[in-house]
Amino acid sequence: MLRIITDYRDKAGRSVFFLIVLVMVGILSLPDVAARQKPTTAPATPRLPTLVMIHGMFVGPWCWDNYRDYFERRGYRVITPTLWGHDTPLHAPPPPELMQTGIGDYVAEVEKELGAINEKPIIIGHSMGGLIAQLLAAKGLARAAILIAPAVPRGISPISWTGIKSAWMNRQRLGHWGEPLRPTFAGAVYSSLHLLPLEDREKVFARFTYESPRAAGQISFWFFDPKKSTAVDAARVTCPVLTIAGGQDRLVPPAIVRKIHAKYQTVSTYWEFPRHSHFLIAEPGWEEPAREIEVWIRDKAGYFPAAASQKN
Repeated sequence: MLRIITDYRDKAGRSVFFLIVLVMVGILSLPDVAARQKPTTAPATPRLPTLVMIHGMFVGPWCWDNYRDYFERRGYRVITPTLWGHDTPLHAPPPPELMQTGIGDYVAEVEKELGAINEKPIIIGHSMGGLIAQLLAAKGLARAAILIAPAVPRGISPISWTGIKSAWMNRQRLGHWGEPLRPTFAGAVYSSLHLLPLEDREKVFARFTYESPRAAGQISFWFFDPKKSTAVDAARVTCPVLTIAGGQDRLVPPAIVRKIHAKYQTVSTYWEFPRHSHFLIAEPGWEEPAREIEVWIRDKAGYFPAAASQKN
């Protein structure tokens, strides 16, 4: 009887010992289980969109320098293509091929660059670049389009008294119709540079270039263009559009810009900056439109909530 009890106690002791060992092993293994669990992370913030900025007549991508720096410092990828022939300084002979270059050629050139981007960008165009942006948006190539003091598409009259004076003053020699257009300093100041400080006007004009008379004619005299080069089907522009006017623009006055906005009214937002001219992307105070544009981009592109804009 004593042996049986002793054996029972020995067996019970061993059972308790093994039970304690199993519990300790289980406890020690808990960190390994936790380590194998997938960590909970917040969803990644979507990457900011690529911005393609298209310059206008008589200038080059340098007119976007302020905007490029502003948006790149905020994490955007910025591309500023040079339209063909717009890297020739006025002190050099004009490229003769510019005589036959039309709006369609500029559009095809930018479209080729868009093909190298692995996403649909936001296209920002100024002046003639604004018209190119409209044509590209109608092709479905833009995530959104921002038209800054844009040139008119076919069907909208570009005529205004200040516009006529700008064109007249920018014709260097009326007898030389067989050459690319060459701007004059007086014409550039009247039409675009009049809000720049006096000491900066000649520096900026020194960077101007020639323009294609064919492209200029297709914009200004679209009713004589049998190819309808500047025609934009508004129904095909389905992306968000921001249309911007400078209140003191003499080349494309607000009354004309509002007509462009009305053409795309189902998708367009209209803003007017009363203290700015046609060159609002590079004149003093350019920061205000740039800030408002970024607010609009973040809101319309749906990246993350933006601060309330002052423009509606």
